[in-house]
This record gives sequence, C-alpha cells and structure tokens, in this order.
Amino acid sequence: MIRLVILLVLLAAVAFGASWLADRPGEIVMVWQGWRIETSVPVALAVLALFSGVLLVVWWAISLLLSSPRLITRFSRRRRREKGWAAVSRGLLAIGAGNPAEARRASQDAARLLPHEPLTHLLAAQSAQFEGDPELARASFRLMLESPDTRLLALRGLHTEARRAGDVAAARLLAEQAAEQAPALAWAADAVIEARCAEGDYPGARAVLEKQMAAKGIDKVQHRRRRAILLAAEAMALELSDPPVAKERALEAVRLAPTLEPAAAVAGRLLGAGGELKKALKIVEAAYAVTPHPELAEVAAHLRPGDAALDRLKRIRLLAAKAPTHPESAIALAHACIDALEFAEARAVLQPLAAEPTQRICLMMAELEASEHGDVGKAREWAARAVRAPRDPAWIADGVVSDQWAPVSPVTGKLDAYVWAVPPGVTATPILEHEAERVRAAIAAIPPRPVAPPPAPTAPAEADTAEPAQTNGLQPSANGHDAAPAEPAKADRPKPPAIVALPPLPDDPGPDLDEDEALASRSGRPTGV
Repeated sequence: MIRLVILLVLLAAVAFGASWLADRPGEIVMVWQGWRIETSVPVALAVLALFSGVLLVVWWAISLLLSSPRLITRFSRRRRREKGWAAVSRGLLAIGAGNPAEARRASQDAARLLPHEPLTHLLAAQSAQFEGDPELARASFRLMLESPDTRLLALRGLHTEARRAGDVAAARLLAEQAAEQAPALAWAADAVIEARCAEGDYPGARAVLEKQMAAKGIDKVQHRRRRAILLAAEAMALELSDPPVAKERALEAVRLAPTLEPAAAVAGRLLGAGGELKKALKIVEAAYAVTPHPELAEVAAHLRPGDAALDRLKRIRLLAAKAPTHPESAIALAHACIDALEFAEARAVLQPLAAEPTQRICLMMAELEASEHGDVGKAREWAARAVRAPRDPAWIADGVVSDQWAPVSPVTGKLDAYVWAVPPGVTATPILEHEAERVRAAIAAIPPRPVAPPPAPTAPAEADTAEPAQTNGLQPSANGHDAAPAEPAKADRPKPPAIVALPPLPDDPGPDLDEDEALASRSGRPTGV
C-alpha cells in the first residue's frame, strides 16, 4: 500500500513537471563547429534522456563483456553447490528410508561436489554407521571436529561410536568435552553424570547437574528430582562410614523429593539412630502415604533398637493408617502382629488377601500357621502354594530385578531408571528370601512332639501254649540251658525326631539327591518323603 502511494506521488510529480514545461516552452540555441541547432526546452530534455539511456545500455554491455569469465565461474560454482546440496538431501532421505545403496551414492556425489562442507562429512558418517563401518564413521566425525559449527555434533557421534565399541574411558572423555563446551546439552550432561555415578563420585555428578541447571538445560522439576536422587545415593554410600554427612544429604534429598523412598528410608534410619524418633517417623509416614514400600515399614518398625514387639506394633498401626487400603499396609501390620504374638489380628488382616494371595502372602500364612498352631502340615501347604502364586513387586531397571535401589541402571547407566513394580517373566523376587527365612524360623521353633512310650510287656503264656517259655528275659537254648538275653524288638526302639523341610522356593533347585537319600536311610523313613 505504501509503495502504491509513493508511485502515485511520483507520477503526479512527473505529470506536473511536464505540464509546467509545456506551459513554458522556451528556446535553446546551440552553435558548434559551424552547426546551429535551435530547439525548444522539452525537446532538448527528451533528447538528453534518450542519449543517457543509450549510454547506459552501452556501458552495461561493455561491463558484461569484461566480467563474463567471472560470471561464468560463479554460475558454475553455484550449480555445483546446488547439485551438492541436492546430493546431501538425497542421502539423508535415503538413510531415513533405509536405502543404504542410495545413501552411499549420494554421499560419494556430495563428497565430489562439496568436499569441504561439514554436512558432507555428516552424511558420510551416517552412511557409514548405517552400513556398519565404524572406522569410516569415526574418520568422518574427526573431520567435523575442525569446524566450530559441527564440533558438538562430531563429539556426540564419536561418543556414540565409543559406547558401541565398549570404550568407556573414551566415551566419558568425549562427553566431558561436550559438557564443558555446552553445559546445556542433555546427552553430554547425562553421560557425565551417569559415568560419575558409576564411579561413586556423587558430588562431581551434582556439580555437572548444577552447571546444566545454570545453563537452563533442564527445568526446575527435573533438577529437583535428579538432585534428590544423587543426594540419596550419596547418603546410602556414607550411611555406615560417615553418618553425620549421610544424614545431612538424606534430609536435603527428602526436602527436595519427600516421596523418594530410598531417601526417606535412609533419613529415617539415621534419625532413629540419633534418637529423633518423631522426626524420623514423620518423614517415613509422608513417603509411605504416597508410595507404600516394605523398606519404609521395616524402618518404621525398627526406628529404635531394642523396642518391644508391642511398641513396634503401635508404630506399624500408625504407619498402616496412612495407606489403609494398600496390600503393603496389611503385610506390614501382619508382620508386626505375628512378632507381638497377636495372631488373631494377624489372621484378620491377612484374610482378605488370602483369597488371591501373592508369594509373600502365602509365606506369611505359612508362618502364621506355624507360629500360632504349630501346624507344620498347613505351613508346608501354604509354602507350596507360593510356588505358583502371583509375583510381588521388586526394583526393576532395564529388565534387571534387584533387591536394592540404585541411582543408575546396571545395564544402560541411565539415571533414575529403577521402578518398583511386578517384574514380568521371573519366578520369584528377591524380597521372598526374607519371608522364607521367617517361615523356616517359625517351623524350627515348633517344639518336637514327645515320643510315645513303648507298650507294656504282655502276661506270660500258659504252659500248654505253643510259645516257648522265657524266664528273666532269657531265651532257652537248644540244650535247655539259659541263653543270652534277648534283643529288644524293633518296634520298642525310640524313633528319631521327624525332619521338617519347606518345599523349595521357585528359584531353589532343591537338596542334593545323594544327601537326601542318606538322610532318609539314617532317619528310618522311605526315600522321597
């Protein structure tokens, strides 16, 4: 719109000037070398304009003629670059489409047309990676290190190749260089943090995290979560060697992430050991209300060493009230009730879960039967049901089941990879070992049943009976003299106590066959019972 207005104003000015000159024609007389030229002012101006136009055209033609070699060279170079960029685009599309042959041809064309372009090296590296040629890929990435624009890209490519080759030291060095140059890079910061966590250098990992936060590489929520994880991991590592520092780290982790179960568990243990029971119980209850976990229940039950079983039961009742409908609360309460010999309450708590029990519930019912009634048969029956019962949750990271939480995955090294869930495709979880030990202890505590006394000797037979007479336990010999004392019958011998054994757990191959047969022969029972 503005241009149209300007054009109209210019046209109006030209029209006004033309009309003004037409109203004032005037005359111009020019005498030169005997020539006399007379004309009006408008005609003279028109001739001058025409002459200027012709002069400009001649000048443009001469300039074009003189600069034609340079223009031809520039045109050829531009065409070459256009073909090179077209080859780069074609190669990237071929890699995305999964066409290695086309990607290789495009990479060769790009290298011929654009030999010094960084993206040409990137195409060559990606094409080599696609075809499984790590040497060519590393060579292409090293060429990209020379350009500041592609240095970070080259560092990431070399880092990836180093990890594929299993060169942990080289991968960490490349990640350190990238994180130093650009702290906001997520892959570089994560790689350095994970490498330092694997070495136990949690303060160094936190330093990298703070640089990443200062560079606005992550948001505040991620920063708080990751810092809490690193603090909890450091507290767990220092719990035995340096309790004051471990307590400080654990409390800061709880402040950043109150629901982080490992941090709450470490803080609860350390505060309980220091006599701060109320603060410890408050931290454990806050975490348990969101994520009920058996370790939190264990910490709450044993906050103060030496407490009676009834005192532990009171604390577990308060803890279970934070998540009354969760199965973990029933399990924790049943444990405390069995320890306090409150068997009726334990049975009432476990009864709703016994309809569809998990492995832990089955073993707890076995412990209850053994502890309350001393019924080895029912205890063995419940223990046998645990073999085919549904699994219980455990710590899982990248398919690895662990009995303890860790800050990074043991497979990929990823930070915050562990989750508390039911692991698929496993026969048992590590937490079952604790439950099995409780069942074994409960069965071992059952007192052995007293052995029945031997039956009273029968009255002597009459003289007319067919049985030979016995006097004073002596048997007559063939010549009528007293023989040696008779040996007691096998039925009168005392029997050895019965041996009670639990059925094997899902991950237990069972006792050795030779030992079992030897034990059966010594105990006098048939083999295989």
